[in-house]
Amino acid sequence: MTMSKWTVDTAHSSIDFSVKHMMVSKVKGAFQQFSAVVEADPTNLETANIDFSIDVASIDTRNADRDNHLRSADFFDVEQYPTMTFKANKIVKTGEDEYNVTGDVTLHGVTREETFAVTFEGLAKDPMSGAEKIGFSANGKIKRSDYGLTWNAALETGGVLVGDEIKVAIEIEAAKEA
Repeated sequence: MTMSKWTVDTAHSSIDFSVKHMMVSKVKGAFQQFSAVVEADPTNLETANIDFSIDVASIDTRNADRDNHLRSADFFDVEQYPTMTFKANKIVKTGEDEYNVTGDVTLHGVTREETFAVTFEGLAKDPMSGAEKIGFSANGKIKRSDYGLTWNAALETGGVLVGDEIKVAIEIEAAKEA
C-alpha cells in the first residue's frame, strides 16, 4: 500500500488511563474528546505521521467531584493548559504487527519524549459505508510528576493518595480519506 491520510473515528476509539489510588486500588478514566492526524501506509508504520490532540477538560473518571478536582490548578489546570498533545518522531518495528512509537508528549506546559507499544490490529472494509478502516492499539506509561502534576496527600498508613505512574491504553479505528 501507499501512504494515505486516515481520519480517527472517535465513536470507535478511546483514550483510557488508570492510576493507583491509596496504594491499594486503581482509578480508571478516559478523555472523551480528542482528534488525530494519521498519515500512514498500514503495511509499514515506520514512515507514519501521527499527531494527537486531547481536550484535557473532557476527562471522565465517572465521578464529577473528582473530575472537577482533576481539571483544577491542583492537577491539569485546564484553564491554562487545555490541550495534551502527542507527535510521533520515531517509529520502530518490533514484530510482525508491533511497533515502538516514540514522540513528544506535551502536558501541563511540559514536553517530554515517551514511547508507546503499538499493535496494528488490521485493515477492513466497512460494510455500511464501504470505507477502508484500520485499527491500532497502544499501551504505555507516563509519570505525572515528570509533567509537574505533583499534587498528593499522605496516607496515615504510609504512602500517598494518588500514584505517580499513569498507565495509558489507546484504541483507534480510522477511516481512509477519499
